[in-house]
Amino acid sequence: ALPISAGLLQAARRYTDIAVITICRFSGEDWDRKGISGDGDFYLSPQEQEMVDAVTAAFPKVAVVLDVGGMVDSSWFKENEKIQSVLLAWQAGIEGGLAIADILCADANPSGKLVDTFAGSFDDYPSSAGFNDSDDYVDYTEDIYVGYRYFETIPGAAEKVNYPFGYGLSYTSFAIRNCCGRLEKAEGGTQIVVEASVTNVGKLAGKEVVQLYYSAPQGRLGKPARALGAFAKTRCLQPGETQQVTLRLAADSMASYDDTGKIAKSAYVMEAGEYSFYLGNSVRNTEKVSFVYKEEADRVVLVLKERVAPSQLAKRMLADGSFEELPVQAECKAERFPGFVEGNPPRKGHWEGDAAANERGADAPEKKIMLMDVVNGDASMEEFLAQLTNGQLIDLLCGQPNTGVANTFGMGNLPEYGVPNLMTADGPAGVRIRPGLGVCTTAWPCATLLACTWNPDLVYEIGAAGAREMKENNLGIWLTPAMNIHRSPLCGRNFEYYSEDPLIAGKMAAAKVNGIQSEHIGASIKHFACNNKETNRKASDSRVSERALREIYLKGFEIAVKEAQPWTLMTCYNMINGRYASEREDLLAGILREEWGFKGMVTTDWWNKAYQYKEIKAGNDLKMGSGDPDEVLEAWKEGKVTRKEIETCAARILETIMKLD
Repeated sequence: ALPISAGLLQAARRYTDIAVITICRFSGEDWDRKGISGDGDFYLSPQEQEMVDAVTAAFPKVAVVLDVGGMVDSSWFKENEKIQSVLLAWQAGIEGGLAIADILCADANPSGKLVDTFAGSFDDYPSSAGFNDSDDYVDYTEDIYVGYRYFETIPGAAEKVNYPFGYGLSYTSFAIRNCCGRLEKAEGGTQIVVEASVTNVGKLAGKEVVQLYYSAPQGRLGKPARALGAFAKTRCLQPGETQQVTLRLAADSMASYDDTGKIAKSAYVMEAGEYSFYLGNSVRNTEKVSFVYKEEADRVVLVLKERVAPSQLAKRMLADGSFEELPVQAECKAERFPGFVEGNPPRKGHWEGDAAANERGADAPEKKIMLMDVVNGDASMEEFLAQLTNGQLIDLLCGQPNTGVANTFGMGNLPEYGVPNLMTADGPAGVRIRPGLGVCTTAWPCATLLACTWNPDLVYEIGAAGAREMKENNLGIWLTPAMNIHRSPLCGRNFEYYSEDPLIAGKMAAAKVNGIQSEHIGASIKHFACNNKETNRKASDSRVSERALREIYLKGFEIAVKEAQPWTLMTCYNMINGRYASEREDLLAGILREEWGFKGMVTTDWWNKAYQYKEIKAGNDLKMGSGDPDEVLEAWKEGKVTRKEIETCAARILETIMKLD
């Protein structure tokens, strides 16, 4: 980069006393960012720092615009008195430039709040120390203490924060008053209800975000000092205007998962003691609510089964910053499928003369049944599937060729039985289609920016708008939202994900799914789960405790499933505790379907390295972008997978196709 010239600065200074510095950052799939001082990624490059020094020396007023896809160093402007304001623009999509101009000129009043903690340095994040230890695994030793749960809890960590979770400025000011709380009995159980009045005490119209945090007793399990329990965004309030807000959270949602049996193994537990509540507009700017919820004795809320437990995670962090040892079991090492080449186009199986491939179900009907017969109720799904050969059934479980404007392949494609080839489209920031066709779609703001609105209603509208573009282009499944946790600032796909907090991630994802599916287009929440690092993502093992998995990394998915029932869910590339997620029956059949009640279809991410027959047995229905029918047929011949298991997956795929108008 060329240094900025003194002549240019002097010429500009004759016309204005305000300068705007823009810093851009990008990241992407299959690679992670860098966190080395001076690297020009998380930190400024030397050339950028020289530019900042030159501009701040030449102008008395300086504003910074951060056009970034993920967290960046904030110390260089927080500690610089010559920089008066900073706009965190994220990646704002097709209208981003105009929106930034409106905010800089005060023609619009910003109302966003951070959904991540901005620490003083990259090394201050608890995930940083081991992020690059190995390409083969990542140890989640910080356990449940992710993001603000770490900084607000662990001794000495609070002072490392530059900008806390939930923080965000406006051109006006608000007062949150008259906070009161109560218990309310509801059909689903006891609820904590907190009410408050929000008044615009400034001079410009604007919106405020009201955030409710709870503090649970430390007990034997240990807890974060603060956890987000609920939030609400006001309407646009005029100066002097007041709005009453009501926030609710289920009392049992404050329970902690006991994965080692300190109280009740494999159960959610409300430990005895007082649960306090704090209301405000960031995790640190709060007032204690004059209401306390009490548990007189430890109470088991929900008894589950041990699932997806770690085998190689040796230790995890406790609330006082120390670590406890975990039992290390025999290593469970996944086998990688050897014969798959990434990028292979989808294909039909070629089994001419193969008696096993052409064998039909034992109860195959004499009359040909079309899928529309099942839709109309004239035949059952079981009857439809019984007439198909093994080869046809297996083909249904494999990705299908692109048609029209699609470039991420399809599903179904059995025209002789009336099964259409249903097309998919990426991705979280807009409907992605094959280039060069003259068809345009909207570039929406990145997921992190959407989360910073703290406005699920707005995200719902974006989901519905994107779904209408899907319809216009004859596409059926939108591969969004992506909703993994911002465990580290360096994850290359953080811009596709919402937050370090699972409640924000779950609520935003549920809103987008509901918006998409309101237009009878399918959504696909992804990447299930622990896709928090892109380096060697198809073979890396995420080693995480069952408690952290359930309370942090799966919780957002749980919220989205229960509140929106997405038509499809996409598994991740990586392993979780030694096994590929797409091969884990305890994750898919157990947690996802049995515990959460997921009713949709599960697909792999594109061209993963797992065995398809193992995925079928686990409940992963569809292998994209192509699958390997030969491998599945051979596994069936050897008795490794049954026709019934194949039929179960095929039924879920067909039921998904049948949901389309």
